Amino acid sequence: MSELTKHILVTGGTGYIGSHTTVELLQEGYRVTIADDLSNSRAEVVDAVGEITGKRPAFVNVDLCNKDAVDALFKANSFDAIIHFAAHKQVGESVTAPLKYYRNNLTGLINLVEASLTSGTTRMVFSSSCTVYGQPDRLPVDENSPVRQPESPYGNTKKIAEEILRDAAAAYAALKVISLRYFNPVGAHNSSLIGEYPIGPPQNLMPVLTQLAIGKRNSMEVFGDDYNTPDGSCIRDYIHVVDLAKAHVVAIRRLLSASNSDAFETFNLGTGKGLSVLEVIRAFEEVNGVKLNYRISGRRPGDVEQIYGSTEKANTVLGWKAELNLNEMVKSAWAWEKMLDKKEKSKNTASL
Repeated sequence: MSELTKHILVTGGTGYIGSHTTVELLQEGYRVTIADDLSNSRAEVVDAVGEITGKRPAFVNVDLCNKDAVDALFKANSFDAIIHFAAHKQVGESVTAPLKYYRNNLTGLINLVEASLTSGTTRMVFSSSCTVYGQPDRLPVDENSPVRQPESPYGNTKKIAEEILRDAAAAYAALKVISLRYFNPVGAHNSSLIGEYPIGPPQNLMPVLTQLAIGKRNSMEVFGDDYNTPDGSCIRDYIHVVDLAKAHVVAIRRLLSASNSDAFETFNLGTGKGLSVLEVIRAFEEVNGVKLNYRISGRRPGDVEQIYGSTEKANTVLGWKAELNLNEMVKSAWAWEKMLDKKEKSKNTASL
């Protein structure tokens, strides 16, 4: 079997990053099966991925917390590698409902690893987060920076998940894992057929901006203007989701070619540049020609003041580098929101 006909399981593949990664995998010639319980995504994404690539991924509706269902998935399929995205991901909600996050994010991971070891699928790319660094002492953070107690239960599930995978890779010689620590993904595919499409009120900055601009929201809050940053708002390392997706393909290729140097490897994925919330808002307004109605409010529990990463390791070892800039991020996100609005208005007209 050639490298490019291998079968990749993408958990959470109808979600935001998962769908973009599925597109990149299919365009590189891999076979893809998506496993998702659709708790925070939509089945129609599978059709959109097929429209973009001309290849429809297989889809299985499965809750990874259901061990029997996970075992059945692996018995029915032969996978060469796994990319694991499926997890609850709202920082604010995790603060108020921590047990929901620990149960879902960690039980699902353990079930997945056990099934993968039993089936002989021993290559995994894990969707981690820069939240594992907590509030860093120095910037930019690199992969050798201390992993601290995260500011939220969501972040803590990523930290614990990495510990589980590191320990499993040490205990089971066949298991090889690459953990990709994302910074803040934004933007959408240039087709405007897939993008960030949360069920319920969005918590991430960019969909809040696009929904405000399109009229789905009347106003928005900027959480804090009294941080120790140039304009007082939080600073993050925003990365275009397409750049992020391409890094997963590179990581899969590294594992399948046995090019990894350790059983458990970590890589930061970002641009290496910090941008404040207010800077992103201003760029959105300028590039897209819209005015946003926002107000400053108090700090939000669980938020880190500022974080951005060194991507030197990913650049040199993986040979990957982010290419798309902030203007392209806000432009593609706005195009996606306008496409959504057009589809919704078309549906409403058809139902009259």
